[in-house]
Amino acid sequence: MKLNYKVYGEGFPLVILHGVFGSGDNWTTLAKKFGEQFKTIVPDLRNHGRSPHDEVFNYDVMVADLHELAGDLGFDQFHLIGHSMGGKVTMFFAEKYPQLLRKLVIVDIAPRKYPPHHQEIIAGFNSVDLANTTSRQEAEEAMATNISETDIRQFLLKNLYRTDKGTFAWRVNLKAIEANIEEVGKIFSNAKPVATPTLFIRGERSKYIQERDETDIFKQFENVKIETVAKAGHWVHAEQPEAVFELVQKFLNG
Repeated sequence: MKLNYKVYGEGFPLVILHGVFGSGDNWTTLAKKFGEQFKTIVPDLRNHGRSPHDEVFNYDVMVADLHELAGDLGFDQFHLIGHSMGGKVTMFFAEKYPQLLRKLVIVDIAPRKYPPHHQEIIAGFNSVDLANTTSRQEAEEAMATNISETDIRQFLLKNLYRTDKGTFAWRVNLKAIEANIEEVGKIFSNAKPVATPTLFIRGERSKYIQERDETDIFKQFENVKIETVAKAGHWVHAEQPEAVFELVQKFLNG
């Protein structure tokens, strides 16, 4: 699948992958900063953003999509950053194509299996009557019946857009994601440890990477370090962008 993507800057290639229900635009601020040193590529994963929709949605095809993109761009090797679901794509890609990767950064996700926990978010999407919604405010009010956190609603509403017919629609392929939500939480368990230098970044207030996960991380990644960002939850890069930038910049240049 040909993914939609944006490019910032020039230099050694750096690819950044977003999480579920997000898009490459979630990383725009940091991508521009990284673009001062690297050729920074920020794609929309399949069924997200402006990339094509398809009923097949799992890590195998997302890895294949990324491999196709790297081939189209002529990358012999690149750095790879992934947040949440994008972090899992990063893990699976590193297992299959280690020769293409210089360094990895995995943001707030562990290699373990996560049970489905997006029911509230899916219900929030489904609470919006797109055919009869006339404003973003109406959509947010409908979402609020299932999602109490304002920042999460506003994050999800970045997917809302007006079609050429003037009606609202979602950029995410909600049907495909909902049907394959078990795939999003799939365990990463490789037979051979990943040798690529890897940095795990976790939010201090997030529960996605816990102390019990460290054993699996050190077992499955040979050359790895784990850093914790203070005053940050799961969306570490959005909540503490300066701290994330400094950690990643230091790691990639180290």
